[in-house]
Amino acid sequence: MSLKELTYEHHRNAERQEFVKILMSGSIDPKVYATFLYNQYINYNILEAIAMSQGVLNGLPDIRRAPKILADYTELWGDENLVTPPKTMPSGKEYADHIMSIATDSDKLMAHIYTRHMGDLSGGQMIRKKVPGKGTMFDFEDADSLKTAIRERLNDNMAEEARICFDFATKLFQEMIDEVKSST
Repeated sequence: MSLKELTYEHHRNAERQEFVKILMSGSIDPKVYATFLYNQYINYNILEAIAMSQGVLNGLPDIRRAPKILADYTELWGDENLVTPPKTMPSGKEYADHIMSIATDSDKLMAHIYTRHMGDLSGGQMIRKKVPGKGTMFDFEDADSLKTAIRERLNDNMAEEARICFDFATKLFQEMIDEVKSST
């Protein structure tokens, strides 16, 4: 089986969350989306910083998303409010703690890169058309080459850690529903 097949159910569960439906509806409140972006920034920044320090991102040009997520957030939230960021979800702290706990395991870090970044390279292109703002987090210089380079580093032993990453994504989607409800 491939890693994609081994993680299929967790991937599908994440995609079926109510927040994802709102995200794909094309009518998400820009401030709610900015809050989501801010929380994504926290997740990606810790993952990418640790992965870079371990050499996991070597040979993966244009993979870093954190600066682009921050730019998308800033576009929607506004510079004057950066000193008082939106709500930080509990899953962000849990995710950071988890990434720190696997900081020396390149395969586990790569499982998170696979889960998050392949999603941006694939489904993210559909999301980009539905969300407010420019969506620069979904800009890649050579998406096909990056996908190939990521796939070359995968192995089936990464499945459990990729499932954990999908579970963290699902948890953030669930936490974001409260933000959606409070904005209406």
